[in-house]
Amino acid sequence: MQRRADITYYLRPLFLSDNTTQAYLTNTIQVADVLEWILEQVGKSDVWMTTFSISEEFLRRLYFMRKKSESIHSITVLLDRKATQKTINLWQFIKEVVQDAYIADNHSKILLVKSLSGQNVSVVTSQNLTRGNRYESAIVSTENNVFNTLFEQIQDLITYHSIPFYDLYRRAIGEYP
Repeated sequence: MQRRADITYYLRPLFLSDNTTQAYLTNTIQVADVLEWILEQVGKSDVWMTTFSISEEFLRRLYFMRKKSESIHSITVLLDRKATQKTINLWQFIKEVVQDAYIADNHSKILLVKSLSGQNVSVVTSQNLTRGNRYESAIVSTENNVFNTLFEQIQDLITYHSIPFYDLYRRAIGEYP
C-alpha cells in the first residue's frame, strides 16, 4: 500500500495547542497511513482497532510496520460477526500480527492509540481495515475525554458483548466443541 498523497496535506502534526481535532475526506489516505503517521509522532504504543472487515493487504501493512520499527507494543482488534467467514480465512495472518482479536456485532471503525508515554489519539473513520480507493472520512482527536469515552465503550463491548476470535477459530476447525 503505497501512500499516494502526502498525509500532511490533510492533517497537521498532533498535539499542537490549537489542533486537538482534525478531519479529512479523501480517496488518497488509508487507515494504515494514519496509524503510521500517529506512531511516528507518539512512539511505542498500544493500539485498539474496531472494524466491520479486515483485509490481507491491511494485515500485511501492519506486519511490516511492526517489523520495521518497534512502535507497536500491542494490537487489539474487534471484528464484526457478519464478516467472520472472511476473517477466519485470514486467521493465521491475524495471529501473526495481532495479540487479541474479538468478534461482536460491530460496524464501528475506530482506531485508538495510547503511547507508552501517555499520549492518546482517537480516530473515528468511515473506512474498514482494508485497502480501497473510495472517498473515506475521519475525525482525528487528541482530546483525552474522547479517547477515554471510546476506550471504555470498546472495553465494555469486548468484555460483555464479544467472543475471543481465537476461540471461535478453534471451534470452527474442530479443536474443541
